[in-house]
Amino acid sequence: MTATSSALRAGQRIPTFPIRRLTLLAGVAALLGGCATFSADGGLSTAQAIAYAELNKDVVKITDDASAGGARARVDQLLKKPLTADSAVQIALLNNRGLQAAFNELGIAEAQMVAASLPPNPRFGISKKTGRFELEIERQVAGSLFALITLPARADAARDRFRTAQLRAAESVLKHAADTRRQYYRAVAANAQAGFYQEAKASSDAASELFKRLGESGGINKLNQAREFAFDAELGAQLAQARLQQRQERERLVRQLGLWGDDLRFRLPNTLPALPALRSVKAVEAEALRKRIDIEIARSDLDLLAKTLGLTQATRFVNDIDLLGRRTYDRGRSVLPDGDVERETSRSRTVELEIEIPIYDFGQSKVVQAEQIYMQAANRLAEKAVNVRSEAREAYTAYRGAHDVARHYINNVLPLRKIIQDEALLQYNGMLIDVTQLIADARGRILSNVAGINARRDVWIAHTDFKHALIGGGSGGGGGSAVVAAAGGGDAPAH
Repeated sequence: MTATSSALRAGQRIPTFPIRRLTLLAGVAALLGGCATFSADGGLSTAQAIAYAELNKDVVKITDDASAGGARARVDQLLKKPLTADSAVQIALLNNRGLQAAFNELGIAEAQMVAASLPPNPRFGISKKTGRFELEIERQVAGSLFALITLPARADAARDRFRTAQLRAAESVLKHAADTRRQYYRAVAANAQAGFYQEAKASSDAASELFKRLGESGGINKLNQAREFAFDAELGAQLAQARLQQRQERERLVRQLGLWGDDLRFRLPNTLPALPALRSVKAVEAEALRKRIDIEIARSDLDLLAKTLGLTQATRFVNDIDLLGRRTYDRGRSVLPDGDVERETSRSRTVELEIEIPIYDFGQSKVVQAEQIYMQAANRLAEKAVNVRSEAREAYTAYRGAHDVARHYINNVLPLRKIIQDEALLQYNGMLIDVTQLIADARGRILSNVAGINARRDVWIAHTDFKHALIGGGSGGGGGSAVVAAAGGGDAPAH
Protein backbone atom coordinates (compact mmCIF):
# COMPACT_ATOMS: atom_id res chain seq x y z
CA MET A 1 0.00 0.00 0.00
CA THR A 2 1.30 3.46 -0.85
CA ALA A 3 0.78 6.54 1.28
CA THR A 4 1.64 9.89 -0.33
CA SER A 5 2.07 12.94 1.84
CA SER A 6 1.71 16.23 -0.04
CA ALA A 7 2.97 18.45 2.70
CA LEU A 8 4.67 21.80 2.57
CA ARG A 9 2.42 23.29 -0.08
CA ALA A 10 2.45 26.85 -1.42
CA GLY A 11 2.83 29.55 1.15
CA GLN A 12 5.32 27.62 3.27
CA ARG A 13 8.94 28.74 3.27
CA ILE A 14 10.75 26.10 1.24
CA PRO A 15 14.02 27.12 -0.38
CA THR A 16 15.11 25.65 -3.69
CA PHE A 17 15.61 22.28 -1.98
CA PRO A 18 13.83 20.02 -4.45
CA ILE A 19 16.26 20.50 -7.31
CA ARG A 20 19.51 21.88 -5.91
CA ARG A 21 19.60 19.88 -2.70
CA LEU A 22 18.68 16.63 -4.47
CA THR A 23 21.52 17.23 -6.90
CA LEU A 24 23.84 17.72 -3.92
CA LEU A 25 22.58 14.46 -2.41
CA ALA A 26 23.37 12.67 -5.64
CA GLY A 27 26.92 14.00 -5.53
CA VAL A 28 27.36 12.92 -1.91
CA ALA A 29 26.00 9.47 -2.75
CA ALA A 30 28.48 9.18 -5.57
CA LEU A 31 31.29 9.85 -3.12
CA LEU A 32 29.87 7.39 -0.59
CA GLY A 33 29.48 4.67 -3.19
CA GLY A 34 33.01 5.14 -4.44
CA CYS A 35 32.24 5.04 -8.16
CA ALA A 36 34.17 2.16 -9.70
CA THR A 37 36.15 2.58 -12.89
CA PHE A 38 37.10 0.15 -15.64
CA SER A 39 40.39 -1.68 -15.17
CA ALA A 40 43.10 -1.50 -17.81
CA ASP A 41 43.12 -5.28 -18.38
CA GLY A 42 39.35 -5.82 -18.30
CA GLY A 43 39.60 -7.70 -15.00
CA LEU A 44 41.81 -10.43 -16.48
CA SER A 45 44.60 -10.07 -13.92
CA THR A 46 43.26 -12.89 -11.71
CA ALA A 47 43.09 -15.38 -14.59
CA GLN A 48 46.53 -14.31 -15.81
CA ALA A 49 48.10 -14.76 -12.38
CA ILE A 50 46.56 -18.20 -11.84
CA ALA A 51 47.45 -19.38 -15.36
CA TYR A 52 51.06 -18.34 -14.91
CA ALA A 53 51.38 -19.74 -11.39
CA GLU A 54 49.69 -23.11 -12.01
CA LEU A 55 50.26 -23.70 -15.74
CA ASN A 56 53.24 -21.46 -16.55
CA LYS A 57 51.21 -20.16 -19.50
CA ASP A 58 50.20 -16.71 -20.76
CA VAL A 59 46.62 -15.54 -21.14
CA VAL A 60 45.66 -12.59 -23.35
CA LYS A 61 42.34 -10.91 -24.02
CA ILE A 62 42.20 -9.86 -27.66
CA THR A 63 40.67 -6.40 -27.78
CA ASP A 64 42.46 -4.65 -30.66
CA ASP A 65 44.73 -5.23 -33.64
CA ALA A 66 47.87 -5.03 -31.52
CA SER A 67 46.83 -7.78 -29.10
CA ALA A 68 45.50 -9.91 -31.97
CA GLY A 69 48.77 -9.50 -33.86
CA GLY A 70 50.87 -10.41 -30.84
CA ALA A 71 48.83 -13.54 -30.15
CA ARG A 72 48.94 -14.54 -33.82
CA ALA A 73 52.73 -14.17 -33.95
CA ARG A 74 53.12 -16.32 -30.85
CA VAL A 75 50.84 -19.03 -32.29
CA ASP A 76 52.72 -19.04 -35.60
CA GLN A 77 55.99 -19.49 -33.79
CA LEU A 78 54.67 -22.46 -31.81
CA LEU A 79 53.18 -24.10 -34.91
CA LYS A 80 56.54 -24.19 -36.69
CA LYS A 81 57.66 -27.12 -34.52
CA PRO A 82 55.91 -30.41 -33.73
CA LEU A 83 53.43 -29.77 -30.96
CA THR A 84 54.10 -30.76 -27.40
CA ALA A 85 51.47 -30.86 -24.68
CA ASP A 86 52.70 -27.53 -23.30
CA SER A 87 52.78 -25.77 -26.67
CA ALA A 88 49.29 -27.10 -27.48
CA VAL A 89 47.93 -25.66 -24.23
CA GLN A 90 49.58 -22.30 -24.91
CA ILE A 91 48.12 -22.15 -28.43
CA ALA A 92 44.68 -23.00 -27.08
CA LEU A 93 44.85 -20.27 -24.42
CA LEU A 94 45.87 -17.69 -27.02
CA ASN A 95 43.76 -18.76 -29.98
CA ASN A 96 40.51 -20.38 -28.83
CA ARG A 97 37.56 -18.07 -29.47
CA GLY A 98 35.35 -19.77 -26.93
CA LEU A 99 37.82 -18.79 -24.24
CA GLN A 100 37.83 -15.23 -25.58
CA ALA A 101 34.03 -15.27 -25.23
CA ALA A 102 34.50 -16.14 -21.54
CA PHE A 103 36.75 -13.08 -21.24
CA ASN A 104 34.01 -10.99 -22.90
CA GLU A 105 31.64 -12.28 -20.21
CA LEU A 106 34.11 -10.96 -17.67
CA GLY A 107 34.02 -7.57 -19.38
CA ILE A 108 30.23 -7.58 -19.14
CA ALA A 109 30.49 -8.30 -15.41
CA GLU A 110 32.90 -5.38 -14.98
CA ALA A 111 30.50 -3.05 -16.80
CA GLN A 112 27.71 -4.18 -14.49
CA MET A 113 29.94 -3.51 -11.47
CA VAL A 114 30.69 0.03 -12.66
CA ALA A 115 27.01 0.68 -13.34
CA ALA A 116 26.02 -0.62 -9.89
CA SER A 117 28.47 1.75 -8.18
CA LEU A 118 26.84 4.84 -9.72
CA PRO A 119 24.05 6.73 -7.95
CA PRO A 120 20.58 6.47 -9.48
CA ASN A 121 19.75 9.00 -12.14
CA PRO A 122 17.29 11.72 -11.09
CA ARG A 123 14.05 11.93 -13.04
CA PHE A 124 13.11 15.32 -14.46
CA GLY A 125 9.68 16.23 -15.73
CA ILE A 126 7.85 19.26 -17.05
CA SER A 127 4.18 19.62 -17.80
CA LYS A 128 2.00 22.38 -19.20
CA LYS A 129 -1.73 22.78 -18.83
CA THR A 130 -3.63 25.43 -20.76
CA GLY A 131 -7.24 26.51 -20.81
CA ARG A 132 -9.23 29.38 -22.15
CA PHE A 133 -8.28 31.66 -19.31
CA GLU A 134 -5.60 29.61 -17.45
CA LEU A 135 -2.00 28.47 -17.92
CA GLU A 136 -0.17 26.10 -15.54
CA ILE A 137 3.49 25.05 -15.93
CA GLU A 138 4.90 22.43 -13.57
CA ARG A 139 8.55 21.37 -13.26
CA GLN A 140 9.63 18.46 -11.05
CA VAL A 141 12.64 16.37 -10.17
CA ALA A 142 12.45 12.99 -8.41
CA GLY A 143 14.98 10.54 -7.10
CA SER A 144 15.04 7.35 -5.05
CA LEU A 145 16.32 8.00 -1.54
CA PHE A 146 16.37 4.26 -0.91
CA ALA A 147 18.80 3.75 -3.79
CA LEU A 148 20.99 6.59 -2.52
CA ILE A 149 21.10 5.29 1.05
CA THR A 150 21.92 1.73 0.04
CA LEU A 151 24.43 2.74 -2.64
CA PRO A 152 27.59 1.87 -0.62
CA ALA A 153 26.23 -1.59 0.23
CA ARG A 154 25.13 -2.22 -3.34
CA ALA A 155 28.47 -1.06 -4.73
CA ASP A 156 30.30 -3.36 -2.31
CA ALA A 157 28.14 -6.30 -3.40
CA ALA A 158 28.79 -5.44 -7.06
CA ARG A 159 32.53 -5.54 -6.44
CA ASP A 160 32.14 -8.98 -4.84
CA ARG A 161 30.17 -10.23 -7.84
CA PHE A 162 32.90 -8.98 -10.14
CA ARG A 163 35.50 -10.75 -8.05
CA THR A 164 33.51 -13.97 -8.46
CA ALA A 165 33.35 -13.34 -12.22
CA GLN A 166 37.15 -13.03 -12.26
CA LEU A 167 37.46 -16.40 -10.54
CA ARG A 168 35.05 -17.95 -13.00
CA ALA A 169 37.16 -16.63 -15.89
CA ALA A 170 40.23 -18.21 -14.29
CA GLU A 171 38.30 -21.46 -13.92
CA SER A 172 37.46 -21.35 -17.64
CA VAL A 173 41.19 -21.00 -18.38
CA LEU A 174 42.07 -24.01 -16.22
CA LYS A 175 39.28 -26.12 -17.69
CA HIS A 176 40.26 -25.33 -21.26
CA ALA A 177 43.90 -26.08 -20.50
CA ALA A 178 42.98 -29.45 -18.98
CA ASP A 179 40.69 -30.39 -21.88
CA THR A 180 43.37 -29.44 -24.41
CA ARG A 181 46.07 -31.45 -22.65
CA ARG A 182 43.86 -34.55 -22.44
CA GLN A 183 42.93 -34.28 -26.11
CA TYR A 184 46.56 -33.84 -27.09
CA TYR A 185 47.45 -37.16 -25.47
CA ARG A 186 44.48 -38.88 -27.14
CA ALA A 187 45.54 -37.54 -30.54
CA VAL A 188 49.17 -38.63 -30.10
CA ALA A 189 48.06 -42.07 -28.87
CA ALA A 190 45.88 -42.41 -31.98
CA ASN A 191 48.96 -41.54 -34.07
CA ALA A 192 50.97 -44.20 -32.27
CA GLN A 193 48.27 -46.83 -32.77
CA ALA A 194 47.92 -46.04 -36.46
CA GLY A 195 51.70 -46.21 -36.87
CA PHE A 196 51.93 -49.57 -35.12
CA TYR A 197 49.10 -51.08 -37.17
CA GLN A 198 50.75 -49.80 -40.33
CA GLU A 199 54.02 -51.56 -39.41
CA ALA A 200 52.16 -54.76 -38.54
CA LYS A 201 50.22 -54.61 -41.80
CA ALA A 202 53.43 -54.17 -43.79
CA SER A 203 54.91 -57.29 -42.17
CA SER A 204 51.68 -59.19 -42.71
CA ASP A 205 51.57 -58.18 -46.37
CA ALA A 206 55.08 -59.55 -46.87
CA ALA A 207 54.11 -62.80 -45.14
CA SER A 208 50.94 -63.08 -47.24
CA GLU A 209 52.94 -62.67 -50.42
CA LEU A 210 55.28 -65.42 -49.29
CA PHE A 211 52.34 -67.71 -48.44
CA LYS A 212 50.83 -67.01 -51.84
CA ARG A 213 53.98 -68.16 -53.58
CA LEU A 214 54.28 -71.23 -51.33
CA GLY A 215 50.70 -72.12 -52.13
CA GLU A 216 51.32 -71.83 -55.84
CA SER A 217 54.35 -74.15 -55.53
CA GLY A 218 52.51 -76.59 -53.25
CA GLY A 219 54.72 -75.83 -50.27
CA ILE A 220 51.75 -75.00 -47.97
CA ASN A 221 48.20 -76.25 -47.80
CA LYS A 222 45.18 -74.10 -48.52
CA LEU A 223 43.99 -74.06 -44.89
CA ASN A 224 47.15 -72.46 -43.54
CA GLN A 225 47.25 -70.14 -46.54
CA ALA A 226 43.66 -69.01 -45.85
CA ARG A 227 44.49 -68.42 -42.18
CA GLU A 228 47.33 -66.09 -43.10
CA PHE A 229 45.17 -64.24 -45.63
CA ALA A 230 42.40 -63.83 -43.04
CA PHE A 231 44.89 -62.47 -40.52
CA ASP A 232 46.15 -59.98 -43.10
CA ALA A 233 42.59 -58.90 -43.92
CA GLU A 234 41.79 -58.38 -40.23
CA LEU A 235 44.87 -56.23 -39.88
CA GLY A 236 43.71 -54.16 -42.85
CA ALA A 237 40.37 -53.51 -41.15
CA GLN A 238 42.06 -52.62 -37.87
CA LEU A 239 44.45 -50.26 -39.67
CA ALA A 240 41.50 -48.50 -41.35
CA GLN A 241 39.76 -48.14 -37.99
CA ALA A 242 42.94 -46.80 -36.39
CA ARG A 243 43.35 -44.22 -39.17
CA LEU A 244 39.74 -43.14 -38.74
CA GLN A 245 40.29 -42.72 -35.02
CA GLN A 246 43.49 -40.81 -35.76
CA ARG A 247 41.61 -38.28 -37.91
CA GLN A 248 38.80 -37.91 -35.39
CA GLU A 249 41.12 -37.28 -32.46
CA ARG A 250 43.09 -34.76 -34.52
CA GLU A 251 39.92 -32.84 -35.37
CA ARG A 252 38.91 -32.76 -31.71
CA LEU A 253 42.32 -31.30 -30.91
CA VAL A 254 41.87 -28.76 -33.74
CA ARG A 255 38.69 -27.50 -32.05
CA GLN A 256 40.47 -27.11 -28.74
CA LEU A 257 43.29 -25.17 -30.41
CA GLY A 258 40.91 -23.00 -32.44
CA LEU A 259 42.84 -23.56 -35.68
CA TRP A 260 41.70 -23.47 -39.30
CA GLY A 261 43.05 -22.95 -42.80
CA ASP A 262 46.77 -23.37 -43.26
CA ASP A 263 47.24 -23.83 -39.52
CA LEU A 264 45.76 -27.34 -39.84
CA ARG A 265 49.12 -28.51 -41.14
CA PHE A 266 50.53 -28.64 -37.62
CA ARG A 267 52.59 -31.69 -36.78
CA LEU A 268 52.08 -34.14 -33.94
CA PRO A 269 54.62 -36.70 -32.70
CA ASN A 270 54.02 -40.35 -33.56
CA THR A 271 54.77 -41.66 -30.09
CA LEU A 272 53.76 -40.70 -26.59
CA PRO A 273 56.42 -39.26 -24.28
CA ALA A 274 58.04 -41.39 -21.64
CA LEU A 275 56.06 -41.97 -18.49
CA PRO A 276 56.12 -39.06 -16.05
CA ALA A 277 57.98 -39.53 -12.81
CA LEU A 278 55.55 -40.84 -10.22
CA ARG A 279 54.66 -37.92 -8.02
CA SER A 280 54.38 -38.62 -4.34
CA VAL A 281 52.15 -36.00 -2.76
CA LYS A 282 51.55 -35.53 0.93
CA ALA A 283 48.44 -33.86 2.25
CA VAL A 284 46.59 -34.16 -1.06
CA GLU A 285 43.27 -33.17 0.51
CA ALA A 286 44.67 -30.05 2.18
CA GLU A 287 46.32 -28.94 -1.06
CA ALA A 288 43.07 -29.36 -2.97
CA LEU A 289 41.08 -27.38 -0.39
CA ARG A 290 43.68 -24.63 -0.49
CA LYS A 291 44.03 -24.38 -4.28
CA ARG A 292 40.74 -25.47 -5.86
CA ILE A 293 39.26 -22.48 -7.63
CA ASP A 294 35.69 -23.78 -7.43
CA ILE A 295 36.02 -23.82 -3.64
CA GLU A 296 37.15 -20.20 -3.77
CA ILE A 297 34.19 -19.33 -5.99
CA ALA A 298 31.79 -21.00 -3.56
CA ARG A 299 33.32 -19.08 -0.66
CA SER A 300 32.97 -15.83 -2.61
CA ASP A 301 29.32 -16.62 -3.31
CA LEU A 302 28.74 -17.31 0.37
CA ASP A 303 30.33 -14.00 1.41
CA LEU A 304 28.14 -12.19 -1.09
CA LEU A 305 25.04 -13.86 0.29
CA ALA A 306 26.03 -12.88 3.81
CA LYS A 307 26.21 -9.24 2.77
CA THR A 308 22.91 -9.55 0.93
CA LEU A 309 21.30 -11.02 4.03
CA GLY A 310 22.58 -8.12 6.11
CA LEU A 311 21.11 -5.66 3.63
CA THR A 312 17.77 -7.48 3.71
CA GLN A 313 17.58 -7.24 7.49
CA ALA A 314 18.46 -3.55 7.43
CA THR A 315 15.71 -2.66 4.93
CA ARG A 316 13.07 -5.22 5.85
CA PHE A 317 10.40 -2.62 6.76
CA VAL A 318 10.91 -0.25 3.81
CA ASN A 319 11.12 -1.39 0.23
CA ASP A 320 11.61 1.97 -1.48
CA ILE A 321 11.57 5.69 -0.76
CA ASP A 322 11.13 8.30 -3.49
CA LEU A 323 11.76 12.01 -2.94
CA LEU A 324 10.04 14.35 -5.37
CA GLY A 325 10.45 18.12 -5.65
CA ARG A 326 8.00 20.18 -7.69
CA ARG A 327 7.74 23.84 -8.71
CA THR A 328 4.43 25.02 -10.15
CA TYR A 329 3.69 28.22 -12.04
CA ASP A 330 0.00 29.17 -12.41
CA ARG A 331 -1.38 31.99 -14.49
CA GLY A 332 -5.08 32.70 -14.90
CA ARG A 333 -7.56 35.35 -15.95
CA SER A 334 -10.97 36.24 -14.63
CA VAL A 335 -13.66 38.58 -16.02
CA LEU A 336 -15.03 41.13 -13.55
CA PRO A 337 -18.70 42.22 -13.54
CA ASP A 338 -17.77 45.53 -15.13
CA GLY A 339 -16.14 43.70 -18.04
CA ASP A 340 -12.54 44.22 -17.04
CA VAL A 341 -10.10 41.24 -17.16
CA GLU A 342 -8.04 40.52 -14.07
CA ARG A 343 -4.82 38.52 -14.39
CA GLU A 344 -3.65 36.25 -11.55
CA THR A 345 -0.18 34.69 -11.20
CA SER A 346 1.11 32.32 -8.50
CA ARG A 347 4.16 30.12 -7.90
CA SER A 348 4.42 27.20 -5.49
CA ARG A 349 6.99 24.63 -4.40
CA THR A 350 6.18 21.15 -3.20
CA VAL A 351 8.15 18.34 -1.63
CA GLU A 352 6.59 14.87 -1.70
CA LEU A 353 7.96 11.84 0.08
CA GLU A 354 6.58 8.53 -1.13
CA ILE A 355 7.15 5.48 1.04
CA GLU A 356 5.95 1.94 0.43
CA ILE A 357 4.81 0.56 3.79
CA PRO A 358 4.53 -3.24 4.17
CA ILE A 359 1.12 -3.37 5.85
CA TYR A 360 0.58 -7.09 5.33
CA ASP A 361 4.18 -8.31 5.46
CA PHE A 362 6.69 -6.72 7.83
CA GLY A 363 9.67 -8.20 5.97
CA GLN A 364 9.72 -11.50 7.81
CA SER A 365 9.25 -13.53 4.61
CA LYS A 366 12.17 -11.71 2.95
CA VAL A 367 14.44 -12.35 5.90
CA VAL A 368 13.48 -16.03 6.17
CA GLN A 369 14.01 -16.48 2.44
CA ALA A 370 17.43 -14.83 2.62
CA GLU A 371 18.42 -16.95 5.62
CA GLN A 372 17.39 -20.17 3.87
CA ILE A 373 19.28 -19.20 0.71
CA TYR A 374 22.35 -18.49 2.82
CA MET A 375 22.11 -21.81 4.68
CA GLN A 376 21.60 -23.58 1.35
CA ALA A 377 24.82 -22.02 0.06
CA ALA A 378 26.66 -22.92 3.27
CA ASN A 379 25.55 -26.54 3.02
CA ARG A 380 26.57 -26.71 -0.62
CA LEU A 381 29.99 -25.31 0.23
CA ALA A 382 30.38 -27.95 2.95
CA GLU A 383 29.31 -30.64 0.48
CA LYS A 384 31.80 -29.35 -2.09
CA ALA A 385 34.60 -29.43 0.49
CA VAL A 386 33.80 -33.10 1.20
CA ASN A 387 33.63 -33.92 -2.51
CA VAL A 388 36.88 -32.10 -3.28
CA ARG A 389 38.71 -34.22 -0.72
CA SER A 390 37.31 -37.37 -2.30
CA GLU A 391 38.05 -36.20 -5.85
CA ALA A 392 41.66 -35.47 -4.94
CA ARG A 393 42.10 -38.93 -3.40
CA GLU A 394 40.37 -40.59 -6.34
CA ALA A 395 42.46 -38.73 -8.91
CA TYR A 396 45.67 -39.64 -7.09
CA THR A 397 44.60 -43.29 -6.87
CA ALA A 398 43.78 -43.35 -10.60
CA TYR A 399 47.12 -41.73 -11.43
CA ARG A 400 49.12 -44.22 -9.40
CA GLY A 401 47.09 -47.16 -10.72
CA ALA A 402 47.48 -46.10 -14.35
CA HIS A 403 51.21 -45.57 -13.80
CA ASP A 404 51.59 -49.07 -12.36
CA VAL A 405 49.64 -50.65 -15.24
CA ALA A 406 51.69 -48.86 -17.90
CA ARG A 407 54.94 -49.72 -16.16
CA HIS A 408 53.85 -53.38 -16.04
CA TYR A 409 53.24 -53.40 -19.79
CA ILE A 410 56.58 -51.74 -20.52
CA ASN A 411 58.66 -53.91 -18.17
CA ASN A 412 56.89 -57.27 -18.44
CA VAL A 413 54.14 -57.80 -21.00
CA LEU A 414 55.69 -56.26 -24.12
CA PRO A 415 59.18 -57.82 -23.66
CA LEU A 416 57.58 -61.24 -23.13
CA ARG A 417 55.40 -60.83 -26.19
CA LYS A 418 58.45 -60.05 -28.29
CA ILE A 419 60.26 -63.14 -26.98
CA ILE A 420 57.22 -65.29 -27.73
CA GLN A 421 56.93 -64.02 -31.30
CA ASP A 422 60.65 -64.39 -31.99
CA GLU A 423 60.72 -67.97 -30.62
CA ALA A 424 57.53 -68.86 -32.47
CA LEU A 425 59.06 -67.67 -35.72
CA LEU A 426 62.19 -69.78 -35.10
CA GLN A 427 60.11 -72.86 -34.34
CA TYR A 428 57.94 -72.29 -37.39
CA ASN A 429 61.02 -72.04 -39.58
CA GLY A 430 62.18 -75.32 -38.01
CA MET A 431 58.77 -76.79 -38.78
CA LEU A 432 58.12 -77.43 -35.09
CA ILE A 433 54.80 -75.50 -35.07
CA ASP A 434 52.28 -74.71 -37.78
CA VAL A 435 51.14 -71.33 -39.04
CA THR A 436 48.12 -71.34 -36.70
CA GLN A 437 50.29 -70.89 -33.62
CA LEU A 438 52.44 -68.33 -35.37
CA ILE A 439 49.40 -66.22 -36.27
CA ALA A 440 47.95 -66.53 -32.77
CA ASP A 441 51.22 -65.29 -31.23
CA ALA A 442 51.42 -62.41 -33.72
CA ARG A 443 47.82 -61.41 -32.94
CA GLY A 444 48.56 -61.55 -29.21
CA ARG A 445 51.56 -59.27 -29.62
CA ILE A 446 49.55 -56.74 -31.61
CA LEU A 447 46.83 -56.59 -28.95
CA SER A 448 49.43 -56.22 -26.19
CA ASN A 449 51.19 -53.37 -27.99
CA VAL A 450 47.92 -51.52 -28.58
CA ALA A 451 46.98 -52.04 -24.93
CA GLY A 452 50.41 -50.74 -23.93
CA ILE A 453 49.88 -47.57 -26.02
CA ASN A 454 46.49 -47.05 -24.38
CA ALA A 455 48.03 -47.59 -20.95
CA ARG A 456 50.65 -44.89 -21.55
CA ARG A 457 47.95 -42.56 -22.84
CA ASP A 458 45.87 -43.22 -19.73
CA VAL A 459 48.82 -42.38 -17.50
CA TRP A 460 49.17 -38.92 -19.03
CA ILE A 461 45.44 -38.29 -18.89
CA ALA A 462 45.35 -39.42 -15.26
CA HIS A 463 48.33 -37.17 -14.57
CA THR A 464 46.37 -34.24 -16.02
CA ASP A 465 43.26 -35.18 -14.04
CA PHE A 466 45.25 -35.35 -10.83
CA LYS A 467 46.87 -31.98 -11.38
CA HIS A 468 43.53 -30.29 -12.03
CA ALA A 469 41.88 -32.11 -9.16
CA LEU A 470 44.19 -30.03 -6.97
CA ILE A 471 43.80 -26.65 -8.71
CA GLY A 472 40.38 -26.89 -10.37
CA GLY A 473 39.10 -26.83 -13.91
CA GLY A 474 39.24 -30.61 -14.29
CA SER A 475 36.43 -32.95 -15.24
CA GLY A 476 35.68 -33.61 -11.58
CA GLY A 477 35.60 -29.96 -10.61
CA GLY A 478 32.47 -28.07 -11.56
CA GLY A 479 31.88 -24.38 -11.66
CA GLY A 480 31.24 -22.41 -8.54
CA SER A 481 28.00 -23.18 -6.80
CA ALA A 482 25.07 -21.41 -8.34
CA VAL A 483 23.87 -20.02 -5.06
CA VAL A 484 23.47 -16.43 -6.13
CA ALA A 485 20.31 -16.11 -8.11
CA ALA A 486 20.83 -15.15 -11.73
CA ALA A 487 24.58 -15.14 -11.29
CA GLY A 488 26.09 -17.05 -12.79
CA GLY A 489 35.98 -36.64 -26.74
CA GLY A 490 36.01 -40.04 -25.94
CA ASP A 491 38.89 -42.44 -25.65
CA ALA A 492 40.05 -44.47 -28.57
CA PRO A 493 38.10 -47.68 -28.95
CA ALA A 494 39.68 -50.85 -27.70
CA HIS A 495 41.26 -52.98 -30.37
